[in-house]
Amino acid sequence: MAGRFSAFAKPQGVWWTALGRDERLWIGIASIWGVAMFFMIALVWPMIGNEQNNIRSYRIEPAVFHERMEAFTAAHTIGEVDEIPIVAPEPGGDVYLEAQTFAWRPVIQLKEGEHYRFFISSRDLQHGFSLIMAGHSLNLQILPGYVTEVELTPEETGEYSVVCNEFCGLGHHLMVGRIIVTD
Repeated sequence: MAGRFSAFAKPQGVWWTALGRDERLWIGIASIWGVAMFFMIALVWPMIGNEQNNIRSYRIEPAVFHERMEAFTAAHTIGEVDEIPIVAPEPGGDVYLEAQTFAWRPVIQLKEGEHYRFFISSRDLQHGFSLIMAGHSLNLQILPGYVTEVELTPEETGEYSVVCNEFCGLGHHLMVGRIIVTD
């Protein structure tokens, strides 16, 4: 019986040796590199890097956000695609985007090079907001009862997809919104 569980037994005698000169050198280099990278990420990169999005999130009643989104949509609608309104907010303005099971509302049309402030929320479930646009890569969790605020300046014209990357039900694969950037 003892032979059957020998893999769990403590090895007999001295089964290790002290670190050699080369091993100590590489552990030292790896430790110094780890500390240097920590300080780069924590102190240096925030001062020189422009990749960080300024994201804020706060509580809001889903019905209140829905009313704001509807008012925004009514004030800025320029057309419709697949029964979803296309809105064109003024450059430098606010944009309201709402997630609801299997849909993003409304379709957003922006001007290239202009700055916008997005307010994004969910009406019903947790959704994911994934947007890959020239100069931007956003991946956010969108929750009902919270609004996520993010600033965005589109840098290239084109049509970009907003994808829900958080499983929200059987029609999840259909939940794709649009952002159109014009010159």
